[in-house]
Amino acid sequence: MTRYAIDRAGNTLIAQWSTGSGNSAAIVADLPRHLLLREVMPLAASLTELSQVCWRCYTHPASAADHYGPDSLRSQREREREREALVHVLPAMTTSRGAAKGFTTNVERAAHATGHILRTLDAPELTVDVVTEVGIELAAIEQAELGDLSERAQQAVVLTREDVSPLQLSQADTLLRRQPLGSPELFTQIDPTAAAIAAAHWLHAAVTIAAQRTGTHPAQVVAAADRHDKPHVVTCLTDLMGAITAGGRPRDAVMSLIRHALDVAEGHTRGIDDLRHRITTAEKTIEKARVDHPDLGLTPDTVDISLTPLDPSRPAPDLLENLLNGIQSCWRLYRQHDGGGDTRQDELRETFLTALRQEAATRHDHLL
Repeated sequence: MTRYAIDRAGNTLIAQWSTGSGNSAAIVADLPRHLLLREVMPLAASLTELSQVCWRCYTHPASAADHYGPDSLRSQREREREREALVHVLPAMTTSRGAAKGFTTNVERAAHATGHILRTLDAPELTVDVVTEVGIELAAIEQAELGDLSERAQQAVVLTREDVSPLQLSQADTLLRRQPLGSPELFTQIDPTAAAIAAAHWLHAAVTIAAQRTGTHPAQVVAAADRHDKPHVVTCLTDLMGAITAGGRPRDAVMSLIRHALDVAEGHTRGIDDLRHRITTAEKTIEKARVDHPDLGLTPDTVDISLTPLDPSRPAPDLLENLLNGIQSCWRLYRQHDGGGDTRQDELRETFLTALRQEAATRHDHLL
């Protein structure tokens, strides 16, 4: 989403968005000199909220929700028809209507609120500039939906989407084939959900190669992944690799993790069996710790239960980082089992990458 702010030194309204490697900014409008800061600050806040609810139509499409029953999440989103409301944003901003009457979606309500502020400020040139800016933002959302994350639509690289563009998935796979250990372009040019699905496919191939090289079980290879101060990395990768090894598609395994994390971010979770499993595991951990360390005085209230192995505020980018870390860990494990010393590192690396590309190619249809 784009965030809006007032540049007090330049007396301008500015827009700012992430590019995956820093933020970009643009001047939206010069503010009339007669307007006070307290009068224009609500405009920046309202535009930020409008951007947020509009981009939610991209990250939470109705087509990605479950399909079951009249009270399902899919049915709820289809009734709200937020995505269809995007075409009414500009008219809602420029049409005078009392309160929020007649607006049935969050998108329209946010657009109306912005329009109400503009009418209160009574600055025609500012209104034209803001309406133009919102038009640019809406075009960026449509562009991102088509899989083109250039220009303003690049901000989608830091968002987590409940769906995936086949074009983005193919592009992510191409980048990984070119550089299987990861590249900056995965974080700055690709939707992170699509990149994570492709990376899960390549991690499965890397685990297979490393396991063959070291003579260990794939689960041991995954368990050797570096944690980098992220305690749930191994849990995350183990769950994913277990699902794919059992015959699951990388897309299904990744989307299950991501959607669950998005649920947690919104304050709820689904799956009683999963919760029961987590509680049972925690209880067993407590009992073992009580036997091994009776002096700690552990109780059920002193043990945290993780609802998701991902960062709920950024699940797709977090998962992508974990997966690339896993691929790199496979390379390090592969390298450690070579007796040639440093003189063969370049040759060994090429051998690993060649084997990795070949293994990934054998299951390519499973990815796409």
